[in-house]
Order: sequence, then structure tokens, then C-alpha cells
Amino acid sequence: MCRLWAQSGTELANKADFIHLSPMAIASILTPELREMLETNDGEGLREFCEAMHPASTAEFLEELQVGETWQVLSHTNPHRQANILQYFPEPQKLALVRGASRDRLARIIESMASDDRVDLVKDLEPGLREDLLPLVAQAEREDIRRLLSYPEDSVGAVMTTDYAWFPENLTAGEALTQLRLQAPDRETIYYVYVLNTDRRLIGVVTLRQLILAKPAAKLGEFMERTVLSVQVDENKEQAAQKLAHYDFIAMPVADSEGRLVGIITHDDVMDVVVQAATEDAHRMGAIGPIEEDYLEAKFRTIWRKRSFWLACLFVGELLTVFALASFDETISAIPALTMFIPLCISTGGNSGSQAATLITRAMALGQVSVSDWLRVLRHELLMGLALGVSLGVLGLGVMSLLPLMGLLDSKILANNDPRMLALVVSQSVSAICLWGTLVGSMLPLGFKRLGVDPGIASSPFVATFVDVTGNIIYFSLATLYLI
Repeated sequence: MCRLWAQSGTELANKADFIHLSPMAIASILTPELREMLETNDGEGLREFCEAMHPASTAEFLEELQVGETWQVLSHTNPHRQANILQYFPEPQKLALVRGASRDRLARIIESMASDDRVDLVKDLEPGLREDLLPLVAQAEREDIRRLLSYPEDSVGAVMTTDYAWFPENLTAGEALTQLRLQAPDRETIYYVYVLNTDRRLIGVVTLRQLILAKPAAKLGEFMERTVLSVQVDENKEQAAQKLAHYDFIAMPVADSEGRLVGIITHDDVMDVVVQAATEDAHRMGAIGPIEEDYLEAKFRTIWRKRSFWLACLFVGELLTVFALASFDETISAIPALTMFIPLCISTGGNSGSQAATLITRAMALGQVSVSDWLRVLRHELLMGLALGVSLGVLGLGVMSLLPLMGLLDSKILANNDPRMLALVVSQSVSAICLWGTLVGSMLPLGFKRLGVDPGIASSPFVATFVDVTGNIIYFSLATLYLI
């Protein structure tokens, strides 16, 4: 069982003793102990602390310490372990630790990182610090960093790792296993071994299971899988993530335009890409510009700017509602009861439009719908809008028939109109606006995508604002037709 140690190797507590406590509570208990071990220079206890637990847990407990104290603790373990712990710190604290470390120490840590992790770290550094640091990194790792940094931000190359296992096809299974044991500590994953020819072109793949079960004398070329699914290095990373998830692979090879293997993209890379894409979509669908930082760590001014911009745009859009209502001033003056049902009709359109926009935007993100499917989507949502509109219209007609019995409609606000005619207007308006909102919500994301704009911009607030304006026109046009 993993243990945490205090002074001179004395046992502080078993890991099981902390299971019922939150990480923050544990950190508050351990912080004084860690500082005491630093003061007494308890190297054995600090080494045990750094190496006994999962790196994520160690990072959580160290968050309470100052930058200098954190590096004092981490100095009692090797650079590889330091690199593993460092990647689990929150982004702002990680960057603070990087800035507070000596250049030589940081260079050794970067060399110990997986290729994709060190590129992510170097990418976030200030240009000056980056240029000071790279010459201190070993040449092979330095060239690898520069190559990965050269790929576009949204491409597979920007998130792939170059730490993969590969062998020539004339190697035997026994020889491959022997070499794989030597390669394994420095590889991102060894579950897939890629087979390359003399030009480093990908010609096959062997799973670790196949390698273990094969006869030791069998050549890799005899039992490898020759049909290899791969992604292109310049392919969009979200599309690659969908492909990896679709085939349920642990990793996929990344090839250049000539079929040469340049890296792999792994399941953990895909998780980061999917979370980032889903977060951006959620922000856009809430009419917020994408925020890279954590909510509580982002600057107030940044969030204010991203939220206020879209709120201002939607506010201007809602002003059109004033003009729409003004054009029906005579109808509203003649029948005051009509104003009672504006929220009912308009919210119906906004809700139905938001539903459709959410469904279509998500389907597009998952690759289930493309712009070329617009006609199929239109037919589907036309039928769905009709069905939903009729359902809500019948419900509205039933509710409207009860209002006179409840004394909520009198002849004064009805302007001597038949309440049954008002009920007919409201129910038909609800049906028509529901259908219209459904069509708008489904077509806008496809239209934005066709124009090369992120479909997430066709967010629920955007759809609701557009349907508010047009829904008022539908409602009062029907009222004018039936009652005036």
C-alpha cells in the first residue's frame, strides 16, 4: 500500500486513511508536514512523498506550497517523475512553476516529457523564455519540438506524439519482443507496433497480443495486418478524433502526404480534443466567445468582453422586435388582449428553434450530418415541426378555452371579439411559429457551415432572437386577418 512519510521515514498515514477526505482537505493536512520535512531536510521522506502516489495526487497536494517550496520538494525525485507531476498542475500554476525553475532543470524535465506534452508546455511559454530554453534541450528533442510546433494549431500534427514503436517487416516476433522491452519505457504506447519499409512508409501494424501469441521465429511480415487505418498529419484534429473514437482504437498512426509514418495520435490526445471542441461549442451555443482558461481563473475583463459582445449583438437584434410591434400598433390598440399572449407565442418559437439548432449542431460535430444533407434535414424537420406545431396548437386551444371560465378574459380587453376566435388565432400562431422556429433552427447551422462560419454561432440565443422578430410578425398578421 502506498504510504506518505513524515520526518526521517516515520509513517504519517496510510493512503486508506485519507479516502474519505477531499484533496483540498488532505492538502491542508499535509502542507505543514511537507514544510517540516523541508526544514529538517528529510530527503527520504520527500522522495517517498513524490514517488508513492499517482502524479496527479502529488500535484494536488503541492498546490498549497509556494513555487520555491514546490521545486524543493520535487528536487528529491528524478526528472522523469518531475515531468509526470508537473503536467497535472493547473495551467496558471504550471506556468508559474516553469518561470520559477532554473533553465537547466527545466531543460532536463522537458527532455523527460512525452513529445506531445513538452510541445504543449513550450507552446505556452513566452517567446523569449522559449528561445532561451530550447538551446539547452538535447538536439533530438529540440528538433522534434520545432517540427511539432510548425504544424497548424487545428491539425493532427499539433497534437500527435512521435514516441511510437516500430520495426522492419523482416524482424521475427522473438526479436521484436526483445527490442520492444528496450523501447517500452520511452514510448507513448506499445499496444500497437507499426511495421515500416526502408523508406519509413507504413506497410502494416501488429498488436501486442499478436506479437506475444506468434511463434518466435515468425517474421512480422507474415502475420501483420496490412490494411492500416491512418490519419494525415494535416488533417483536422477534430475529424481525426472522431475517426479514432469510431473505430475504438487506443492509437492511430499519422502519415504525411507520401505515406511515411511521422507520429501517432492516442486516446488521451483525443479526449483533450473532444473536451476542447465540446467546450467551444457549448460556449458558442450560449452566445459566449470561447474561453481557453478555467472559469474561475479567466480574467474578469476577458469574460466580460466575450459575453458583452454577443449580448450587445443580440440586444440590437431584439430591437427589431420593437419595429415589428410598432407596425401592428392599430391591431394592438384595437384588441388589448393580444398582448397577453405575446410571451406564449414567442417563447414557443424560441424553444423549438433552440431544440433544432442544438440537435443539428451536435449532429454536425459528430459527423452525422453535413451541408450536403440539407434537403434531408429540411424534410425531416418540416414533418417534425408540423407534428410539434399541431401538438402545441391543440394544447393551446384547450388552455384558451378555459380562460373565459376562469374570468381572465372579459369583453373590455377582447374589444367585443368572440373569445373562440382569439383562441383560434393563438393556437394557429403557436403552431405556425413552432414550425417556423424548427425550420430556422435546423437550417441556420447548415447555412453558417456552408459560408465557412462555425455553426456554433447559430446558438440558441441567436435563433431565439431571430424567431422573436419573425414570430411577432406571424402572430399579429394572423390576428389582423381574423379579428380586424
